[in-house]
Parts: sequence; structure tokens; C-alpha cells
Amino acid sequence: MYRPSTMFPGLRGRTIAALLAVATVASFGLTGCASNDEPVGTTNADAPLPTEIPAGTTLTIADQSERLQSALRISGELDKLPFKVQFANFVGGPAILEAFRAEAADVAPVGDVPPIHALIAGQDVPIIAAYQTAPSAMKLAVAPGRSITRLVDLKGKKIAYAEGTAQQAAVLRALNKANLKPDDVQLVRLQLAEFPDAVRTGQVDVAPLIEPNVTRFLRTQGASLIPDSETTGIYSGLAYLYARRAVVQDPAKAAATRALVGAYVRAYQWVNTHPEEWAQKYYVDNQKVGPEDAKRIIDSLGTYTFPHLDQALVDQQQSTIDVIDAAGQSPKKVKASNGFDLRFEAVISETVPAAGATFVREKN
Repeated sequence: MYRPSTMFPGLRGRTIAALLAVATVASFGLTGCASNDEPVGTTNADAPLPTEIPAGTTLTIADQSERLQSALRISGELDKLPFKVQFANFVGGPAILEAFRAEAADVAPVGDVPPIHALIAGQDVPIIAAYQTAPSAMKLAVAPGRSITRLVDLKGKKIAYAEGTAQQAAVLRALNKANLKPDDVQLVRLQLAEFPDAVRTGQVDVAPLIEPNVTRFLRTQGASLIPDSETTGIYSGLAYLYARRAVVQDPAKAAATRALVGAYVRAYQWVNTHPEEWAQKYYVDNQKVGPEDAKRIIDSLGTYTFPHLDQALVDQQQSTIDVIDAAGQSPKKVKASNGFDLRFEAVISETVPAAGATFVREKN
């Protein structure tokens, strides 16, 4: 068994560092993606995954806010993995897709929209696992001094917008719910990392935020949120784990990825059962929020539950694709079914009950 490493040696480290430097300009309209390349498509759910992990096997995980790394490490799952793990930290799906394109990352946790933009970009990065938190976890933050309490008040306002992110779909769903079109507002294209400062300083009127940025934003005098009663339904609460197709087609890395999916489920179930320890070690110690704010964040996310990797989840993902397409924000039509590797459902079906976790729904 190899103790996981979180450092990047040699050339790989320089590659990741270079990607982080250029990721701030990543956009699916600008990166010159091979948009004519068709994904391989859904892998047969009945085909068994390899289970033998040869010595020396390594997976490189493109993390966000060190969240997955922390869940695996604090829960003890990281040390149990029978292969080497390397982590790099990114902000947003577009930057992660750049790492996938450069073959500098193998697996990554993301929201529900980055896999869609991978399909649009012709990049074959199938979803292999998922969890769901409270759909109310994403908030529409309102700049100090602005009076915006209803979705219809968004008309004519400047809204922070980032293609290829879960925040993109949330904004489009909010506009649709208010019977507004993208042309009825000013979509200000920013990187996700720029959202908190942009809304805090009034450069935009509204920005979709998730924790811990919501809590940090609310420390600003005059800051407010559009009420949850208005924003119900704009966010799915879904988060995915996805991987390069070449990774899940390679026997050694596919077996390692299979083991990672099991650890992913067990780690977030550990978070469910150890909220105080998670709050302290991740939100307070790592993300530098206060204890009271950490508790508020934990409560807002609710319990992590796990959807089956099946047709119902594919259909749910297709509904998000349709929202983006209907708003004229997709350069081509894509099918959600091309963005899954359903072989990993067997791991999820086995691990969720064994870990004492809960499915989002039972299989039909």
C-alpha cells in the first residue's frame, strides 16, 4: 500500500502550476476547444470495472478549495487508498477542464454544469459519482445599497456570470423563473473567484454564491440575499465526480478510480456523522471562518445524500442542459447520456448502504 502524496514532483508540478496561471482566461468560447470531437458516450453499465491496482498507480485529483482532499484526509479514507494520490487546487470547472485537456489531472469534483461544457467542448470526461446537498445552499447575494428582494427585480441589473459553472445554470434558472431573458439583464462575465469582491464592492448588483463565500459576504455592512422563497429551484444541489475517459479505460487507473469512488462516498458520509469535527478542521482551520459561521455553513448544506448513477440522474442532467440551450447559451446541442460512465453505479449501490449513507432516491 502506498501512502498518498499531496505534492507534485518535477515536470508534473510545473505543468499544474502553468495551468493555474492560465486558467483565469479559460472560457469555452475562447480556448479553441476541439468542439467537433464527439464523446465516446455512456459506457455499458453491466461491464465490470477492473479491481486490481498495480503497485505505482497514481491518480491526480483536481480539487476545489481543498474540499475533497480534506474530506478524504480528515475522515481517514485518504490513508486507506491503495495507490498514490496527488492534488492540485483550482477555482471552477473551466480551469479544471484545462487541466484535463493537458492530461495534467485524472479526476475532479465539480458542480452540475462543468460536465455539460466538457461535452460542448468535445472533451470526453464522464461522470462517475455524485452527491447532493440542500438545493437552497446557493444564494443570490445582493450588493450593499441595492434593493433587490424578488427575482423580477433582476431586470436591468448587473449579474455576475461564469460559463461552465453551476452558478451559470442558477442564474439562467432564476431568469427563467422570473420570465426574464438573458437580454433583459446585464450578464457580467467574471471568474468565480471574482464573484465575492465584485458583489461586495458593487461592481455587480447580484452574484450567485455558495459557502463559505455566503457567510463571508454577509459580514459586509448592508449586504443582503434574495430570499430563499424566491430562489427555490434555481440550484440542483448536485455535485459530481468526473474523470477523463482515458483514465477509466486504463485498467490500472480504472481500478484506482473505482476505489476512489468508494472512498468518496464514505468520506462524505463521515462528514454527515461528524459535523462538529468537519466544521472545525475544514471550515475553521482550512477555510478560516469562525466557529459560529462554520456551524451555519454545515446547517445550510444539510445531509449529503447519493444519487444512483442511472437514467434518472441522466435525465436530471439533461434538464440542466436544456435550460442552458433554451437561453441561447450553448453553441451546440449535446446529450447528457454521453457524459456518464454507468459502470460505477455498481460501486455506488454497494458502498452507500454499507457506509450507512442514504440514497437520494431508491432505484425504480
